[in-house]
Amino acid sequence: MATPLSKTLTLPNSFSGTRKSIQSPVLRSISLTRGSHSAKSFVVKASSELPLVGNVAPDFEAEAVFDQEFIKVKLSEYIGKKYVVLFFYPLDFTFVCPTEITAFSDRYEEFKQINTEVLGVSVDSVFSHLAWVQTDRKSGGLGDLKYPLISDVTKSISKSYGVLIPDQGVALRGLFIIDKEGVIQHSTINNLAIGRSVDETKRTLQALQYVQENPDEVCPAGWKPGEKSMKPDPKLSKDYFAAL
Repeated sequence: MATPLSKTLTLPNSFSGTRKSIQSPVLRSISLTRGSHSAKSFVVKASSELPLVGNVAPDFEAEAVFDQEFIKVKLSEYIGKKYVVLFFYPLDFTFVCPTEITAFSDRYEEFKQINTEVLGVSVDSVFSHLAWVQTDRKSGGLGDLKYPLISDVTKSISKSYGVLIPDQGVALRGLFIIDKEGVIQHSTINNLAIGRSVDETKRTLQALQYVQENPDEVCPAGWKPGEKSMKPDPKLSKDYFAAL
């Protein structure tokens, strides 16, 4: 293994574990009327952009580090072949990030068995990624990983997925599950200080795969493979509720 590169990391002054509130440019006034009560008006902050879930995932091609080498990763190359778990993290050589990255790597084979690729993304360079991979876990490094770490130095990928914090220049902890047709079927976004669950990511992925294989069924809360699903019908759903 090559000698680890030295790296001095300077965190932005505003890197406090939380993002600041960003005002949406689109404001709508909505009136609600219920029974004989007077209408109540309030302001809803809404984005003019389409939601990502249910739409085709923004494609990208970028440099990445895998097996201690520099490679190219193009998202659209997975279409028709694999599901993708795409997750963003703020910065290399930080604190919560290595716990998430290594947790996904340690359980990579479980995702491979269900035809899924895992991809990690941050705004760091491939040289930073390489240095972190070449740093031992006991020293806050990653060690060898079983999936690529993508470099988003231009911040274009983070921006296209709506996870970039503009005033800090880093990404929130966004996670997206993309199906084999290239459509985003699930997303979660955590603030900087909150790590994610590999267990819940896998469970959600398995639920997605199940309903795609069984389009006349839906998965209730907490569903896991082997458990009873539900029919999305007022009458047929009673079979599920009756068994509770």
